Amino acid sequence: MLRGITCIPYTCLLSMDAAIRSNATKKKKTSQTLENKFLFELHSCSKAKDLCGAISLYDAAVSNNTRLNQHHFNALLYLCSNSVTNPLLKDSALKFGFRIFDHMSSTLGINLNEASITTVARLAAAKGDGNYAFELVKNMGKYNVSPRLRTYDPALFCFCELLDGDKAYEVEEHMNDAGLSLEEAELAALLKVSVKNGRAERVYEYLHKLRSTVRCVTESTALVIEEWFRSSKASEVGDMNLDAGRVKEGILRNGGGWHGQGWVGHGDWIVCTTSVDVDGHCSCCREQLVCVDIDDEETEKFAQSIAALAMEREVKSNFTEFQGWLETHACYEAIVDGANVGLYQQNFAEGGFSIYQLDDVVKELYNQSGKKWPLVILHNKRLRGLMENPSGRKLLEEWMNNGVLYTSPNGSNDDWYWLFAAVKLKCLLVTNDEMRDHIFELLGSNFFNQWKERHQVHYTFVKGNLKLQMPPSYSLVMQESEKGSWHVPLASGISCESSRSWLCITRPSALDSVATVSNGVDTSENSQFFHHCDSIDPHLPERFANEVCSLDSQVDENNTTSLIGKRKERSPP
Repeated sequence: MLRGITCIPYTCLLSMDAAIRSNATKKKKTSQTLENKFLFELHSCSKAKDLCGAISLYDAAVSNNTRLNQHHFNALLYLCSNSVTNPLLKDSALKFGFRIFDHMSSTLGINLNEASITTVARLAAAKGDGNYAFELVKNMGKYNVSPRLRTYDPALFCFCELLDGDKAYEVEEHMNDAGLSLEEAELAALLKVSVKNGRAERVYEYLHKLRSTVRCVTESTALVIEEWFRSSKASEVGDMNLDAGRVKEGILRNGGGWHGQGWVGHGDWIVCTTSVDVDGHCSCCREQLVCVDIDDEETEKFAQSIAALAMEREVKSNFTEFQGWLETHACYEAIVDGANVGLYQQNFAEGGFSIYQLDDVVKELYNQSGKKWPLVILHNKRLRGLMENPSGRKLLEEWMNNGVLYTSPNGSNDDWYWLFAAVKLKCLLVTNDEMRDHIFELLGSNFFNQWKERHQVHYTFVKGNLKLQMPPSYSLVMQESEKGSWHVPLASGISCESSRSWLCITRPSALDSVATVSNGVDTSENSQFFHHCDSIDPHLPERFANEVCSLDSQVDENNTTSLIGKRKERSPP
């Protein structure tokens, strides 16, 4: 045995190691128990909206050196931000909330996340400090955190409540730079501050932003809109000499339903609550509402995105060839998804591909369009099978002679072809395909649904008889007419659209400002609409009623009906 060294039995060493590990485990369990207990009681306070209990709980946790993390602080901050709405708790919630925030960020150096910043911004806004709320958002970059719409809301709503329009517009610009899309709540707040400050150009801007973002406005937003049009400032602004050609051009370029050229006319506005009939006529002013399309720029981007995706998945040369062919055959007003029509209701024993159903659709479109042939897109393999039947061959040869048929090549997906043709040529698309498959999901849904509403034609065969269901005669969306009037649909839970309430906002003087009765886009099977004096709302001022009646004589009797879908300028009155 070595002198000065005590030998400890191996079994004793094991016992000592076990004791050390046991003590460490006990400490860890004690720590976990304190943290878990704190979190459980904090959630109970939050659920009960017990701010005083949460403050006591926090103070005890700090005294006990309980380890607090980001989640704990966020829960405390959230409780504070909810408590500021209670007048009895507001002061305590603000004082405690900023104390928590300072402890979290300065003392402990815990990184802030989006939730932390949003709740503190709400606290800042609650005490009327929009600048601090806005600074929090602008400095989020140093935490490598991206803002959300809700992160900006406290600053934006605070400035709007304080009627500080310039600061509110600055917040909006920052939101746009961050790539965020404002929703009705934000746009309504910006509209309201613009109305209160009499900023006519801003009111016009936000009405159009609402139009493009929200289909039907809530009652609170409708009240803000009504407040503007009943104000003295609204009656003072407007152009009595607006160029009719420029207005018409704006309507056509934008897809109908708005021109964006500014206020039309001068003087008081007439605001009433009304309804719209099934044909799209306002029951108050009798104006025809339109089916709104996506604008020219969006349409071109949409066509390009379809082409780009098609060439990724198709043989590039094949689709490029189709694009070139379409450039020299751009006169079609309707595209037909041949496979969809031919296979409709053919899932029975003797069923197959019905070329006769397809022929019925072709002939009906031909007759409705004033003797213009549609374009049928059909896959090449389908064509070969149909050519084997003598009667089928005869129809196909007739279609080929009339330029009705385009066949997509072997190995291709004909969906790309008929969709691209319909978008590129801005015309109707006859198909019952709801376009929810994978390839359509690739296109996104920004304006796809709006485009389908305006261009898709559904069909049915009842006992062998074809019925085409054309796009609706009008869109359920805020509309600005060529004459400067506005129609605003109100959100409701109704099932029958004819019962929906609308705001009808008209200006008698606007009838003299733009000499036209067209609304830019031909959207109904009968493009003419004659105003009848006996159908005018009796509550309208006499002068306005007379001016509306005088429009009867301005309608061009020689104006002919065109198949709906393709944008066309109407003949000038």
